[in-house]
Amino acid sequence: MHFNVTASPTACWTAQQISEAFPWEAAPRFLVRDRDGVYGPAFSERVELLGIEEILTAPRSPWQNAFAERLIGTLRRECLDHVVVLHERHLRRVLGDYLDHYHRWRCHRSLAMDCPEPRPVQGPEDGDVVEVAEADGLYRHYQHRAA
Repeated sequence: MHFNVTASPTACWTAQQISEAFPWEAAPRFLVRDRDGVYGPAFSERVELLGIEEILTAPRSPWQNAFAERLIGTLRRECLDHVVVLHERHLRRVLGDYLDHYHRWRCHRSLAMDCPEPRPVQGPEDGDVVEVAEADGLYRHYQHRAA
């Protein structure tokens, strides 16, 4: 997953983000996006060069891109509602820490309560259970650690 933050996005900046999101892997076949003005000709040209077909949602219809809306809502509810963001660098760090937690430790119902990056099952022989704080204490997970 790729993310970036800027105070003033432009079509060129957004085009750069789509390139950075798929540097080595094959790009997806489709890109569902809204009609925001930040997706200008530079963005559309870059998407076309990557071989991605753009699908525009209807005007003022966020429900048509449910996956993006769900991710934005999850980021807000589980992370940003609990943090006072001080500046852009702080926001980048908080989002990076959250996404690391999301992929490595957060349980997902759709994955049978596992996480996107599966981890090995730890038994009692692996040591005592300890609490590990993440994202400056915003999240915690528990794991076995040898004494």
